[in-house]
Parts: sequence; structure tokens; C-alpha cells
Amino acid sequence: MDHRSLWIATTPETSYPSLQEDIDVDVAVIGAGITGLTIAYLLIKKGVRVAVIEANRIAASTSGYTTGKITSLQGLTYADLMQEAGEEQAHIFAEANQAAIERIAMIVEEERIDCDFRRAPAFTFATSRNDVPAIEAEVEAAQKLDLPVSFTTDTGLPFRVEGAIRMEDQAMFHPRKYLLALAACILRNGGAIYEHTRATDVLTDNGCEVITRHGRVRAGQVVLATQIPFLDRGGFFAKTSPSKSYLLAARIEGDLPDGMYLGTGETSHTIRPQTGPEGSWLITGGEDHKVGQDEDTRRRYDALEAWTRATFPVREISYSWSGQDYMPVDNVPYIGKLTPMSSRIFVATGFRKWGMTTGMIAGIILSDLIEGKRHPWLDVYDASRIDITRSAKRFIAENMNVATRFVWDRISRLDAGSVDDLIPDSGGIVEIDGTATAAYRDHEGLLHAVSPTCAHLGCSLSWNTAERTWDCPCHGSRYDVDGHVIQGPSVRNLERRDMG
Repeated sequence: MDHRSLWIATTPETSYPSLQEDIDVDVAVIGAGITGLTIAYLLIKKGVRVAVIEANRIAASTSGYTTGKITSLQGLTYADLMQEAGEEQAHIFAEANQAAIERIAMIVEEERIDCDFRRAPAFTFATSRNDVPAIEAEVEAAQKLDLPVSFTTDTGLPFRVEGAIRMEDQAMFHPRKYLLALAACILRNGGAIYEHTRATDVLTDNGCEVITRHGRVRAGQVVLATQIPFLDRGGFFAKTSPSKSYLLAARIEGDLPDGMYLGTGETSHTIRPQTGPEGSWLITGGEDHKVGQDEDTRRRYDALEAWTRATFPVREISYSWSGQDYMPVDNVPYIGKLTPMSSRIFVATGFRKWGMTTGMIAGIILSDLIEGKRHPWLDVYDASRIDITRSAKRFIAENMNVATRFVWDRISRLDAGSVDDLIPDSGGIVEIDGTATAAYRDHEGLLHAVSPTCAHLGCSLSWNTAERTWDCPCHGSRYDVDGHVIQGPSVRNLERRDMG
């Protein structure tokens, strides 16, 4: 199945040029998703000369594979945040997210962006009585933070809910329509956008110089808006963990639910309607797991479809896709300087699957930092923060997981199977001429063979059965069957293996 998202399938492809020569700008933004395009837009409006460079196509990676929810209600967040960081920090977090919603709404109105934007309530719901106390605690915490919430059991969903938190006046949209329009605004206001231009390094000897495969971008400052930084200087690959989730868009009988929904518990599901000129769909999602740590991802799509069909009157499944994001060890995104001593390179990462609001928050904070101003929200999101008490346990657990995968996967290579066992349209780590190799046999029987070691930090790759990619279980890099980088932090392709 073609796992394009609804957002990608219902919008035109872009055709921005690749960089062909060295250029000079005030700020170079690397990455053209919600974060990069937002930052570029805000800076352009302030008269800053900006160039956006994107390794693939704009709004076609993470931001093109999201749910399109724009909400401050992010599961069960505020009670824990108040306990771990204090009420003042939690209040800033809530204020930032609410302000992000309004800023997006203002841009949609001012720029007259047709992106199916509409207001709706958001719900976090529990179907088990055991989860109701957590819902009640979240309601209490959110009310203390002046958020528009209430407790309810009436959600409009077609199944029994034991308790839910309802937050008013949230929003949703078609994220790619919005981002394509934002890119057009950037161009109209004098900015530059380059596609198929992968950055591989940033030099800071004299100002900043972004190294790409097609030329250099000289800039006073650089923003890394690449989901996870490809520069390892800040160690964000060790302070976040890559997580995968799955979504589908279905045509259903009858009316769509009005709101946006997220369940509690380990098997929670996300639900939202989507209505636009192209039609109406119910979007559902779930089946989260760590990237590269599932032997057969096809089961994730099957399980989500089975749950959706059992819960709603489905006529057809129109689209199914997966998304990937990075989870910060203390549950708060990292926005700010790449390192405490950095004065020219800025970063935004660890969005914990809430990129629509967090991308705007990052744009607001970083556009101020670039102007030499310290935004008050930075106290919560500061990328260079060090708080061992809040994150030590999870930091150790996540990095132990990486270490285990690093060692165990190498041991498992010793039992690599025979390449002759690969049937058409299958992949795996096999032995070829005495060497462990990542191999995929396509529908025609042609073998695609590459190194089984991630080009980032050397972890062993895993075969993604549903999407036919090689995924890194340590830090989330992904490659196609011929070893080309799909997703960072890696910036180097895999070594091709000669099949003689």
C-alpha cells in the first residue's frame, strides 16, 4: 500500500529549486516543516534576509504526516508538569501553547490561507475507571493554570467514556495547505527556499557557513529545524528518543464527531474529523512504539484498521501513514541555543508529537533570540537546560535501551540468515559472501544490498516491513532500500554493497 498521508495526497507537489551556488543571508533555516517555515515567516516579517534549505520537499516529512491538531491539551501533561517543574513553569507552558493557537489563527486570517482551519473542543478521555483519577487531576491542574477546561463524560464518541477533560476553543487544520501557503508568503516577502539541498555541516569559524552538497550558505545565524539536529554538538540524540505512531483516514457512515480526541493508557488512540473541499474523513491513530523496534510494522497498520472498523461505521480506508517524533527525557521540548556557549546556532527539537503548537512556540522564541532578545517562555523550553532531578531516571533508561540495541543487534548479526531465503518484497539482515548485509529483494527479484550499520553513530539497522525502509532503533535515522537518507539525524547515505 502507498503510505502517503491524507495531507500529502490532497495537495500538489512542490518544485522549489535546489541550491546551485554559494549565497549570503542573515539567517539560514535548515528544515522546511512547521518549525522552519514558521521561523522563516516571522523573521521575514521583521525584515531579516532568510534562506530555507530542505533536504527533500517542503512540508513533506514529519509536518506532512501529523494529525493536524492545534491544541494545548496534550494528553495528560499539566498535573505532572506542575509536580515536576512547579506551577510557574507549568503556567508558562500553558500560556505558550494557547498563544501559539491564536498566532496561527491570526496568520491564517491575515494571509487569507485556505487550510480548512476551524475551532473545536479537544478531549483527553479515559475508557477505564482506573484512569479517571488521572483525568480529574489533569482537570484540576489545568484549571489552576487558567485553561478553559472542564470534566465531562459526554464526548460525542460512539463508545462509553468513564471520564474526560474537555478544553474549549482549540483548533485543527490541513497542515500541508497551511505550510504551502506560508512558504508562498516567505517568497513574496523576499525570502528564498531551496529543496533537495541537504545540509551536512555548519562551520562557525567566521560567522556561519552551512555546507550542502550543492553549495554553501553564509549566514550570521543558523536555525536547525530538522526535527532532530544533525549536528551532535548538543547531544540531543541522547536527550530524546524516537517514537513512531500510525494514522489512517477513513470514510464513515453518518456524522463525524465534532471534536479532537486522545485516549489515555498504553493502547490509547487519537481521533479527529477532517472536512474540506476534497471530502470528509475520520482520522484515527495509535500503535506507538520506538522507531526500529518492531519486527513487523504491518501489524501496526492492521491493528489500527481493526480498531477503527470495530469502533466506527467505516465505508472505506482511504489513506494510511505513519509519523515519527522525538520524546524529550523531561517531557518538555528543547528550544534555544544548540549549546550553552553557542551564540549563532539555534535548535528546536523533542516536540513530543505536538508539533503544530510547538513549532509556532519555537518560531516566536527563536525569532526573538536571533534579534538578541530573551523571550520569557525560554525559561521553560531552554535547550541548554540541565535539571538532573527531573530527567535522570528516564535519561538513563533511554540510553540503556540504546546501548542494549547497539550490543545485542551486533550479536544477532552472527546468526544472519541466507540471502537465498529472501522472497520477493522482503528484507532483512543476511549474509552475503561472509559479510552481514542489509538486503531487500524487490517485486521483480532484484536484490538491493547496503551496509547494515547506521551512518550516524553505528547502530545496527532494522527492516521496516510496512514501509520498506531501514530504520535505526537507536536514534531514528531512516534510509530507503538503496541506502539514501530519508530521515536524520544521519546526513550520509549507507554504503552500497556490490552484488558482483
